[in-house]
Amino acid sequence: MSDFSDSRNAFMREAIKLSIDKMKEGKGGPFGAVVVKNGEIIARGFNNVTSSNDPTAHAEVDAIRKACQALGTFQLTGCELYTSCEPCPMCLGAIYWARPDKVYYGNTKADAAAIGFDDAFIYEELEKPLDQRTLPLQQMLREEALEGFREWVKLEGKTEY
Repeated sequence: MSDFSDSRNAFMREAIKLSIDKMKEGKGGPFGAVVVKNGEIIARGFNNVTSSNDPTAHAEVDAIRKACQALGTFQLTGCELYTSCEPCPMCLGAIYWARPDKVYYGNTKADAAAIGFDDAFIYEELEKPLDQRTLPLQQMLREEALEGFREWVKLEGKTEY
């Protein structure tokens, strides 16, 4: 058991190191992540929101993108994700879509909120009816939009996900 624990600790320490090193390099916030398969790191990610001008460039999303490219697949079955902080709502959604076997995290969302990274408002918004959310959402041209879905259902040879 200690070999397994030692490995997990080493993977988490790598995610933590990325969070600190890349933050100090001015890449973005203090967040790092690694994807592990068969006991080896296959991808490293870090927050580079401010340096790339990309609000989706969070550590977990960065690591997932790199891991999928390395594996040539859009799912991370058989992999584990180690991240320096409990995932935000966006990253959690990406993690569920990527389907890793397990996620390990260091800091909590409360720890992140304490230093100015508070995502509680997103969770609160999701609980509200659409017409009460801060960001207005309005449906339009549904019948036209459904055409793409109808074509998807009929499409032969598609890759389901």
